[in-house]
Amino acid sequence: MSATEGVAEDGTSERAEFLRDALAGLSGNPKTLPGKYLWDETGSDLFDRICAHPDYYPTKREMALLPQVAAEVAALVGPGVSVVEFGSGASRKIRTLLDALKAPAAFLGLDISGAYLEAAIRRLASDYPSVAMMPVVADYSKPVRLPPGAAAPPILGFFPGTSIGNFTPEQAGGFLARARETLGPSHFLVGADPTRDPIRLRRAYGEAGGLMAALHLNLIDRLNRELGSDFDRSAFRHEARLAEDPFRVEAHLVALRAGTYQLGGQTIRFEAGESIRTDTSHKYPPEVFRALATAQGWEPVRLWIDDDSGFSLHLFQAR
Repeated sequence: MSATEGVAEDGTSERAEFLRDALAGLSGNPKTLPGKYLWDETGSDLFDRICAHPDYYPTKREMALLPQVAAEVAALVGPGVSVVEFGSGASRKIRTLLDALKAPAAFLGLDISGAYLEAAIRRLASDYPSVAMMPVVADYSKPVRLPPGAAAPPILGFFPGTSIGNFTPEQAGGFLARARETLGPSHFLVGADPTRDPIRLRRAYGEAGGLMAALHLNLIDRLNRELGSDFDRSAFRHEARLAEDPFRVEAHLVALRAGTYQLGGQTIRFEAGESIRTDTSHKYPPEVFRALATAQGWEPVRLWIDDDSGFSLHLFQAR
């Protein structure tokens, strides 16, 4: 199932939800599109390529840190865990954990891009025949209910990468509260990025060999292909901007010229230089993120930070 097929949580079709969200965001001032719509199969594939690019430091730093701490994580959470990964995508990082954990019982991968997720789970299942595998097509920005009995305690939640940064602090708190309800009594391993170096950030989020631009411009393609709009992809360029209070990187699609487009029977107008904010990556210092999680009922267990201070991993336990 792709991100725009099937039925949304409120009972509407996912296409109708996409149209509703797009109209609401593009009718606003400033214009926005929810970042979750980056993650169709094309977007997921592009991001997989971004993660391999030298400019995109978070994955490199995380993949250096995770193998160093995986055995300690395994010792802290104990044997026989069911692992639940939020935003599983290509399901590559989970291999490091599965290799370190003692007799993991099950793996549930949650992702909004169903076709991409299911292919990844099939690849995992062939390599880990003793681990029960289940893809769960879900939007983790909303409440998520796991299939009954699919994840028996003990449970380890896993939210790798810098995806927590896509939420504002208030939204991140909401996600952490919902994750506690989804996982129940559990541990939760979460990645967060404290980086504030503007040169490093602009290269990672604004360049990456043109792949970052392709990822965000794919949103224009999705609007045209799935919602029947008539946006001109060549009339927009991608731009990464740094912002303060709270510190974050914003992704924008900037109109190169004035234009008028049709979407869902409505007219969307752009002035030259007007932009659509398509994603945000908040950068959380460890103490800030630890306080945020503690306020939502997660007790800090361990913190690991890579030598370059470009990535951190937090292990929490539900109070």
